[in-house]
Amino acid sequence: MLIRRWRYDDILKISELEKECFPSEPWTFKMLASSFEAENFRGVLAEDGGETIGYGGMTVAADSADIDNIAVTEAYRRSGVACAVMDGLQKIAKDEGVKKLFLEVRVSNYAAMKLYLKCGFRGAYARTRYYPDGEDCLVMVKEI
Repeated sequence: MLIRRWRYDDILKISELEKECFPSEPWTFKMLASSFEAENFRGVLAEDGGETIGYGGMTVAADSADIDNIAVTEAYRRSGVACAVMDGLQKIAKDEGVKKLFLEVRVSNYAAMKLYLKCGFRGAYARTRYYPDGEDCLVMVKEI
């Protein structure tokens, strides 16, 4: 498995994986391209044999960063890909002087919360009715 930074020509594959992982509310190709072009965006991609198997993106602002998305194709879940993507993002954040990483997760997404706890995040606070369907989110933080 290879973890590397996104390139613009990866966005089509990333948008396909986004639809697979988040079918009810995926980021569109245009949204992903717009994020990629933002000066404060950083993204990493996981590949296996040239196939895109996961990705992650974050927005850096001074000494903090928000992890925007983490996704892994179903065939590679629970195999360490998500942790490797998180590690790649964390390394970039640390190299850029980030002190705290934040992320938001649906309160019903137990698998993701378990992953984030394993990666060293802790619950910070909740946002009620955060998602379009009215579900709450848990904001998690990790100091690096």
